[in-house]
Amino acid sequence: MSTRASQTHVVILGAGVIGLTIAHVLTEGEGSNLFKPSFASPWAGANWSPLEADDRLNRWEKHTFDKFWSMIPTGLVRRLPSRVYYGSQDVEKETSWWREIVRDFRVLPNDHPLPTEARSGVQFDTYSVNPEVYLPWLKSQLEGRGVSFVRRRVISLDEAGELVGVGGAIINSTALGARSLLGVEDTKVYPIRGQVVIVHAPDVNEFVTIFGVGGTKPSEATYLIPRASTPGMVLVGGTFQPDNWDTSLSIPVAHGILTRAAELVPALAEPTTRIHSHNVGLRPAREGGPRVEAQFVDVPSKDALTPKLSEAPGETKTVLVVHAYGFGPAGYQQSWGAAEEVVRLIKENLSK
Repeated sequence: MSTRASQTHVVILGAGVIGLTIAHVLTEGEGSNLFKPSFASPWAGANWSPLEADDRLNRWEKHTFDKFWSMIPTGLVRRLPSRVYYGSQDVEKETSWWREIVRDFRVLPNDHPLPTEARSGVQFDTYSVNPEVYLPWLKSQLEGRGVSFVRRRVISLDEAGELVGVGGAIINSTALGARSLLGVEDTKVYPIRGQVVIVHAPDVNEFVTIFGVGGTKPSEATYLIPRASTPGMVLVGGTFQPDNWDTSLSIPVAHGILTRAAELVPALAEPTTRIHSHNVGLRPAREGGPRVEAQFVDVPSKDALTPKLSEAPGETKTVLVVHAYGFGPAGYQQSWGAAEEVVRLIKENLSK
């Protein structure tokens, strides 16, 4: 980083995988001071899976895949054989944008047995990480670089502006919080409810999923992701329920998840399998895709409805805000690419 950038005081709102990864990229080399008001949920699948993407997201995906792949020797990341099945026979169309991202991609031969309703399939090698291990590792790396973690409730950009000081930068990685953060109030942000079951299933050693089969409801998603760093643990999903804020556990849904997954991967039904835990999380999505962009804002706000931090607020100052939220189910697999773009935006805008 340039001398000026390295001396910039940066406040990162949000300590999910996006906020932590941005902090990691920012503090490579000379480093900066960063503050985080919270820590992240450990319930994500945290592997690479073929989701919808455009050119911008593809760049993030490729960069992130390569970064995680390079980390396999550390033990934090697991090389993962994978099978993806499709309800259509047009494998070329289904895989055209991502087959060059993964490793050892190949189409299943015509005589390969397929699950019910599947019409085609592919194999490749991907990766997975265990958030319960990976996120604390990121946090410990940052603490070793002198990064400060502060847990506090922040309701507006004004408060972050008080922390950052003159000439600093605010990174808004508040995920679903961007909807209610005063000064942002992005109503395009919405949750996608996900429910999963963590099982100990030592006979399941591949990432397996299926797309576009006739019997699958739009709110359902079937996948099995063996965890890194925890031998035998497998995340089994799931649900994909937009605009559902309910974080309570549904046992009937859990039964459905395990039934569908066992049909896809019969090894899940072996006697050695046992339930470890049930988890429900809200994927922080956004209409139109992730927001990664820079803007300059004046703090404190002149909006009469924004709570004032003191009776006699100081002089208005202009601060750089870089937004990085709305990644939905792709936070892990786009994290390193998006973080590089955030750092580029900071450098470009603070050098003006």
